[in-house]
Amino acid sequence: MSKSPITCHVLDSSTGKPAEGVQIRLQDFTPAEHEGGVDSFNPLAFGTTNADGRCLDLLPPRNSSDAEKLNAALAPGTYKIVFKTKEYFEKTGRKCFYPWITFEIENPTEHYHIPLLISPYSFTTYRGS
Repeated sequence: MSKSPITCHVLDSSTGKPAEGVQIRLQDFTPAEHEGGVDSFNPLAFGTTNADGRCLDLLPPRNSSDAEKLNAALAPGTYKIVFKTKEYFEKTGRKCFYPWITFEIENPTEHYHIPLLISPYSFTTYRGS
């Protein structure tokens, strides 16, 4: 069974539990077309973490009927993944400080897994496997 080329796993290190219900937005970067122009990030996909804190269906699997569209969408470049941690922490009466992370895709045929440990005022992440 094939999986989404980008997956996430979010754990709330302040509670020691998976972060269920974190909304995730994937955006691709478009640099300004001219000097003085505005760089932008454009919506590409969205998902929500499950009871285990995982988002395994952010993008369709490579062998799905959307594979051609997916291969065109995932090109080498810079992407932003927005973990809506503010909303997650507000559900339990807590505030937070860091709502997003950027990363770079060098080879769109590889799998990218983004583990994320969150607490209200810090986060830790790395390139997973």
